[in-house]
Amino acid sequence: MTTAELRLATDERVGDLVVVHLFDGAMPTGVTVSHGGRVFVCYPKWGDDVGFTVAELRDGQAVAYPSQELNDNRSDADPERLVSVQSVVVDPADRLWLLDTGSPMFQPTERGGPKLVCVDLATDTVERVVLFPADVALPTTYLNDVRFDLRRGEGGCAFITDSSDQGPNGIIVVDLASGESWRRLHEHPSTKAAVPPDLRMVVEGVEFAERSPDGEVQPVTMGADGIAIAADGDRLYYCPLAGRRWYSVSVDALVDRSQDDDAVAATVRDEGDKGCVSDGLETDDAGRLYVTDGEHDAIHRRLPDGSWETVVHDPRLLWPDTMSVAADGHLYVTANQLYRQEKYRGGEDQRRRPYVLFRTPIDAGPVRLR
Repeated sequence: MTTAELRLATDERVGDLVVVHLFDGAMPTGVTVSHGGRVFVCYPKWGDDVGFTVAELRDGQAVAYPSQELNDNRSDADPERLVSVQSVVVDPADRLWLLDTGSPMFQPTERGGPKLVCVDLATDTVERVVLFPADVALPTTYLNDVRFDLRRGEGGCAFITDSSDQGPNGIIVVDLASGESWRRLHEHPSTKAAVPPDLRMVVEGVEFAERSPDGEVQPVTMGADGIAIAADGDRLYYCPLAGRRWYSVSVDALVDRSQDDDAVAATVRDEGDKGCVSDGLETDDAGRLYVTDGEHDAIHRRLPDGSWETVVHDPRLLWPDTMSVAADGHLYVTANQLYRQEKYRGGEDQRRRPYVLFRTPIDAGPVRLR
């Protein structure tokens, strides 16, 4: 290599990423941080050897949480144990919620598998389990991510994205006091994936698409995925994974059972082009909205005045998946190389361990609607 070649310009980093934890086993997706600084992660069952689907990071180790027994499901429709958790979120009351897809390897769901599980962090025990009826968690449903507003009704409400790539997409609303749930924006265009020729995703110079060993290529069709609630609780933001646009809807309309689907849909707002494919969304208490950028190893945010800035851009941020704003003034994010899985690389698993949990300073705290 010549002296001139050694001086070639390279991609410049933006922001500061700090390694929090390295994962040498299964691929993580979700992360959340309690008000007191406890860190929790989850591992959905997508083909890796998953010994436990939820863990707490303690003294540098991932430990089954809340117990190994709760992680040892007896069937894919086990209503009392965890099957395949996609998302973990600490709510404004400092309770940990586990969003269980009940769908290992994206298999059809049965009642008892898809559920929302609340864990009391003071006692590390399950406080309650919300099961979904068959007309809410459909056989094709893939529960993806969840956000909370505890000011709604007697016990607050949860909002969940159904990102299914095999069936209807939409938003699921849960009344936490009664446990009742219902679907909103069912098959609304804003919840659906964009596909070629309207969208072509490229990561590391390779088109992000499903590829079989015989060379057949199919577009990624995952719908409503990332979700975030505004700092004032007025709007719920969401985006399909396969798409560069994002949307918001009135929270008042989502929770009002007297409003029909057309009335709810009338409150949907196209928030514009994010300029990237996003697996995760998040908000902070300063009113800023964060989007992951899986195509460019980055995280960006929209400021209250509508302008955009890049929070971090780093070649180590290989597929930023889930974000969590913590009370310590940092944004936590998992990087799990999702697009290198064998289903996207012609049958060859090209992921290289370890996967990483990072954090970056943002000088703001989490949204706590209570």
